[in-house]
Amino acid sequence: MFFRITVSIIHFLLWIFNGTIDVQGKEHLPEDDTYVLIAPHRSLLDPVFIVIAAAPREFTVMAKAELFENALFGWFIRKLNAFPVDRENPGPSAIKTPVKALKNTDKSFLIFPSGTRHSTDLKGGAVTIAKMSKKPIVPAYYDGPLTFKELFLRKKARVRFGQPFTVERKLDGVKDITAHYNDHIQAAFDQLAQDIQPKK
Repeated sequence: MFFRITVSIIHFLLWIFNGTIDVQGKEHLPEDDTYVLIAPHRSLLDPVFIVIAAAPREFTVMAKAELFENALFGWFIRKLNAFPVDRENPGPSAIKTPVKALKNTDKSFLIFPSGTRHSTDLKGGAVTIAKMSKKPIVPAYYDGPLTFKELFLRKKARVRFGQPFTVERKLDGVKDITAHYNDHIQAAFDQLAQDIQPKK
């Protein structure tokens, strides 16, 4: 309830300052099952717009442990289904927590495979979580304001969802499953980035 109320309030504020979000491909989001939603991470704003675009679905999300050091802010983001992860030494909980949530709750999992806003190298966490939970991966792409200045200048925000796919434990002729699916994810991101622009 707290998650959905907060998302609704933020959505209303963004509508005031930035207008309506152009949501594309929402029909690809599974309605009757949880899933792993993945996207490139370029800004503090992209997870906000992506979660709003996928509403009313709730998500769990990992956040760097430092964000939980402030008791009040830590309480707030925990209420938004965030859990702490030490980015230098992630530990097994970085995998087990989202897998458990995907299997045992109605919450999906949002992850940015590059890990940080300043990295384009895909990590294997998303693939591992999807494989262990036996849930599909849905790629997403955000195109819009990357800074608060661009937000208030009303740069158009767009979110596009791609086709879901499942992660198989084994594939004939494929030795490195994670690398294989990371290539698939990157290709999906590239295609979404190409398709998200409005038709001329």
